[in-house]
Amino acid sequence: MQVEYLIIGQGICGTWLSYFFQKEKQSFLVIDDKQENSSSRVAAGIINPVTGRRIVKTWMIDELLPFINNTYTELGNELGITAISPKTIIDFFPTPQMRFAFLERQADEPFLQIPKSENDFRNNFNYDLGYGKITPSFIVHLEKILPAWREQLLTSGKLSEELFDLSQLKITSDKIRYKDYAAENIIFCDGAGSLSNPLFSRLPFAFNKGEMLLIEAEGISPENIYKKGIVLAPYLSKNLFWVGSNYTWDYKDDFPTKEFHEKTELQLKQWLKVPYKILDHRASVRPANVERRPFVGMHPVYKNAGILNGMGSKGCSLAPFFAKQLADHLVHDKNILPEADILRFRKILSQ
Repeated sequence: MQVEYLIIGQGICGTWLSYFFQKEKQSFLVIDDKQENSSSRVAAGIINPVTGRRIVKTWMIDELLPFINNTYTELGNELGITAISPKTIIDFFPTPQMRFAFLERQADEPFLQIPKSENDFRNNFNYDLGYGKITPSFIVHLEKILPAWREQLLTSGKLSEELFDLSQLKITSDKIRYKDYAAENIIFCDGAGSLSNPLFSRLPFAFNKGEMLLIEAEGISPENIYKKGIVLAPYLSKNLFWVGSNYTWDYKDDFPTKEFHEKTELQLKQWLKVPYKILDHRASVRPANVERRPFVGMHPVYKNAGILNGMGSKGCSLAPFFAKQLADHLVHDKNILPEADILRFRKILSQ
């Protein structure tokens, strides 16, 4: 089988890159073994326009929000699913300092609001210091998008369900060969898999582990995302909620831990007034990086090998935008944003 592009991985990055290649009528094959604990399949899919204790706008959010709203809506219409939903983040202040920071930033950030009354959620939640609202925010329905796009790829013969074996890859100046496949280019969208890829392992990745609980709770509105140290986000159906997450930098494996389960359950008991039931506990490793800017583009030496990775916890907002940039770069020779282009690491990648 011969194609123009081999895409390794069908998480959020591989999904969007293959989507834009299909729009450009490029031939491609996605190779993915559907790891249930991949970061894309464990993530909540939250798009929050502000970040950090200083409550500042996330990088590029003014440009990203209209783009991602349009593209996810378009993808959902094509797949016959709801791919993205607008939400309001109800940010319960855990400390007086966080309330003060929110109030201080409110004048400068149009995303931040203090409601006239801060008593609307006292039937369901325990809180003492009030809350602010962050809007517009979004939930990207990865639990619907990834399987729906996968089914379309399978139906059209554009997906090989297998574990990618790097030892079988042969790269020459004009051709990519992998088992019985031949391609002009190969793009790695394999998340944590890039750590063991000698082509890109020199990039300053900063992988971290995250965990989540899936709970069932009645009476909580799914129209909002709730935050108080941990995040409670609507998931799949009316009474299901994603709860998480943590950032663990020192970890031995990608398995769920007893420590997270116990700590998060204690937080839920203190926070929720409604009864709930824990249904599942999952963990994954996020492909974050030191700079908090994605890795996008083609290798400076092996020019037919590229990467779309390093999105960290912002994958749902960054992946479609930079997948489009990479597709436009390869098909139409357009420039990639310098802050994301891996050629900024030309020196270390050329060693």
